[in-house]
Amino acid sequence: MAKEKAVLAYSGGLDTSVCIKWLQDEKDLDVVAVVGEVGQEHEGLEAIRQRALDTGAVDARVIDMRDEYADSILTKALAANSLYENKYPLLSALSRPLISKYLVDVAHEVGATTIAHGCTGKGNDQVRFETAIKVLDPNLKIIAPVREWELKTRDQEMDWAAEHGVEVPTTKETPYSIDDNMWGRAIECGVLEDPWNEPPTDIYTITINPEDAPDTPTYVEISFEKGVPVKINDEDVSVAEAVYKMNEIAGTNGYGRLDITEDRLVGMKSRECYECPGSMSLITAHKALENLCLERDVLKLKHSLEQEWATQVYDGRWYSPVKNAIDAFIANTQTCVTGTVRLKFYKGSCTVVGTKSDFSLYNYSLATYGDEDRFDQKLSKGFIDLYSLQLVTWSENRHKNGLCE
Repeated sequence: MAKEKAVLAYSGGLDTSVCIKWLQDEKDLDVVAVVGEVGQEHEGLEAIRQRALDTGAVDARVIDMRDEYADSILTKALAANSLYENKYPLLSALSRPLISKYLVDVAHEVGATTIAHGCTGKGNDQVRFETAIKVLDPNLKIIAPVREWELKTRDQEMDWAAEHGVEVPTTKETPYSIDDNMWGRAIECGVLEDPWNEPPTDIYTITINPEDAPDTPTYVEISFEKGVPVKINDEDVSVAEAVYKMNEIAGTNGYGRLDITEDRLVGMKSRECYECPGSMSLITAHKALENLCLERDVLKLKHSLEQEWATQVYDGRWYSPVKNAIDAFIANTQTCVTGTVRLKFYKGSCTVVGTKSDFSLYNYSLATYGDEDRFDQKLSKGFIDLYSLQLVTWSENRHKNGLCE
């Protein structure tokens, strides 16, 4: 009798490598490993695929999701200027909905009854994967081996892997947990768990130390059409190419390192280090162009909705009706976010030094104090009289009744 199949979200790292063998031994399941290429660092996806097969997977698939990830996910994140807790640009939370979609698709294709993942029981990704999977197909079972097994530490996992002949890339000397994609890198564990420890320099791979960055500034012009980056220094680019180019340019100038304490969905604070050179620089440029092109009340409402959007996505609710409704509002605001932004990079900093757009709401003849000024300053007195009328009426009444000093 054929075994039931489980589709495993496989990265080739410690947790998911152990998961293959554990699902076979403990759950008597045939495992189909799915590797999603979303621009992460790796020694070669074919090598990762072969590792899954060598560990015992009955099938292992590498799916290139990069263009779809950039075009359907990152464009929305950029339009929303997505910064969770106004700090960092949602790395893992953005890739999980797309990976989940492909996990469900493969499960349907191979007739699997179960989807498995290697997330811990104290992290956010378990919520993101499982919520997305439940929305896409509530009939699929979900197994999270890390929540079930008795391997409480990464050292214990590595010992278990060695005992069961499971090849893993992690060593006890470099016990960092890293998740990355083209939008950036997230690094945790090891000495980083003490927020007093300065991050070791070896955790960074796509940004150089700002102290070692070039001694002369680097200027970059980014052109947008309807909120989407289309040119870098007058060179046409796809969204994915724009991200890669800005990762390189910003990273070589030491920009994009973050060391923060964030609030996890499961109720704890966590110290996380990030490298986000491309995403942070693109968001910086996009915000500047919006400030030029969007009307004040639209910007004010959008700023509040951006934080709600980021929270919804961080909390694993990519497919929620609230997030989708916010997407619709944000998409409308991007209609005229077309123009060019000039950025200056210098030793870890990124500064907006120029903006231009045919849709600019900046009117020189209204803003200038020079001879071309056509703002009628005499109108301001009547404006202030009406603007302050409610407060003046309130103040007069309270003073009359002895309630104001």
